[in-house]
Amino acid sequence: MDQHMGPNFRIPSASLSLFDTLSVIFWTPVYDRIIVQIARKYTGHERGFTQLQRMGIGLVLSTIAMIVVGILEVIRLNYVRRHNYYDLEYIPMSIFWQVPQYFIVGCVEVFTVIGQVEFFYDQAPDAMRGLCSALALTTVALGNYLSTLLVTIVNNLTTKNGNLGWIPDNMNRGHLDYFYWLLAILSLLNFLVYLWISKSYTYKKVAGRLG
Repeated sequence: MDQHMGPNFRIPSASLSLFDTLSVIFWTPVYDRIIVQIARKYTGHERGFTQLQRMGIGLVLSTIAMIVVGILEVIRLNYVRRHNYYDLEYIPMSIFWQVPQYFIVGCVEVFTVIGQVEFFYDQAPDAMRGLCSALALTTVALGNYLSTLLVTIVNNLTTKNGNLGWIPDNMNRGHLDYFYWLLAILSLLNFLVYLWISKSYTYKKVAGRLG
C-alpha cells in the first residue's frame, strides 16, 4: 500500500503500531467515563460489566477486527487484479486504510487485556496476587508464540506442490485474506469455548465489591 504522506515523507510500515498505542490511550478513558456509566444503568454492576463479561466482549471485538481487516484485504486484492498491479511494490491505495483496524484492536486490548489483569488480581488468593498478575501477562507472550507457530503451519501447508501460498513475499500474488478469515474463525471458536467455560465459573467474594 502507498506509504507516502506528502511528496517527500514515507511512513515505515512498522510505525503503524503507534496507532494501536494511541487507540488504547483513547479507549481507556472512554471505557471508564462513558461505557461503564452506560453499562451500569443496565447491568446494575459496580464496574458496568463483570470481569468475564468484559473479556468476552473483547473476544467478540477481536473477531470483528479480523473480519474488518479481511474485508480490507479483499478490497486491496481486487484493486490489484483490476489494475494489474501484481508486481507493483506500492499500490496507489493509502496505508491509512489500516488505521481503523488498529483502533478496533486497541479497544479489544482495553476490554480483554486490562480485564484479564483485573480478573487474575481480584480472583487470585491473596498471597498469590502478584504471581497471578504476572501469569496474565505471560498469556500475551504465549499468544505471540502461538501466532508465529500458526503462520509457520499455514506457510508449510499452503506452499505444497510448488504453490505460492497464502503469505508469499509478493503479497499481491498471495491470499492474505484467507489467513484473516482463518483468524476470524479461530477467534469465534475461541469465544465459544470461553463462553462455555466461563458459564460455570463462580466468583470469589471480594469485600466491598459486587460479585
